[in-house]
Amino acid sequence: MTTSIETRLNQKMSAPQLASDGGIRHFLGVEGLNKAQLEAIIDKAMSYFDDSGRLINTDELSGKTVMNLFFENSTRTRTTFEAAQKRLGANVLNLDIARSSTNKGETLRDTLWNLEAMSADMFVVRHSASGAAHFMATEVTPNVAIINAGDGWHAHPTQAMLDMLTIYRELVTKTNKPFDELSVAIVGDIKHSRVARSDMSALKTLGVKDIRVIAPRTLLPKGIERYGVNVFENIDQGVADTDVIIGLRIQNERIGSPLLPSTSEYFKAYGITESRVALAKPNALVMHPGPMNRGVEIASSVADGAQSVILKQVNNGIAVRMAVMAMAMRGQELMRV
Repeated sequence: MTTSIETRLNQKMSAPQLASDGGIRHFLGVEGLNKAQLEAIIDKAMSYFDDSGRLINTDELSGKTVMNLFFENSTRTRTTFEAAQKRLGANVLNLDIARSSTNKGETLRDTLWNLEAMSADMFVVRHSASGAAHFMATEVTPNVAIINAGDGWHAHPTQAMLDMLTIYRELVTKTNKPFDELSVAIVGDIKHSRVARSDMSALKTLGVKDIRVIAPRTLLPKGIERYGVNVFENIDQGVADTDVIIGLRIQNERIGSPLLPSTSEYFKAYGITESRVALAKPNALVMHPGPMNRGVEIASSVADGAQSVILKQVNNGIAVRMAVMAMAMRGQELMRV
């Protein structure tokens, strides 16, 4: 049963995200979106693949100006967003954060107002502060579509949706096994992972009943059980008979801290190895949001193995980002009518 905390969060998130027809106006998080809305994102993303599985180009954002505002470093997310924007025909501008006015004393609010005045139609935002994208959408630039590319430890919704698209393309469509019959294990630094939070929410909304999180207690957030997940400290038990294993990056800056004894000890206790993948179902998928620390959270033989769909996740990320941007732009235009 949904808790009152979850209900309040969903209500808070859904209000600014949705257009008058129930479509997406901003994409701030998977929280607040229902199953039909998440399925609509998957369906839209699927429409960007041709019959041979290659991505297509469209003109859905032709004449629109999209600004990438990455207040945190990123390579994979930023480049896939830019690739998606160009495939949609948008005018793309990347803000040089190192030289931006926010580093000269200007407030974030004033910076955004100035960028909006340059006829921006959409901001793709990554920020170290949790809730930054929500703040922009509700308090600063509600007339510009806001796409959350990751905020603090809070959420990474496009990563969650590309993970859902990968599971859909590689497992659901190929085995005719729906989401609600799947068993998914998430292994690693759950405590500090915005990917884990968004994945758990998306999986739950799509009907997955058996969601497992596997980590030492020091890497589990307080109240993890409220997500409706099963918690395992033993990885062999946690991955047994699962359909999907999602590894998470162990952040190097935390290795050697009291949270973890050493990288070698972590890999011994929680590394995704061939023997552990063998405990899952024979056709189980191995996923990872990247960047990977080989030999820390995942063995190279697994990352490059036949069951790995890690590179497919990157390609699927372009399609998902195309989908949410096209849908959000349509939602913004609807609100302006």
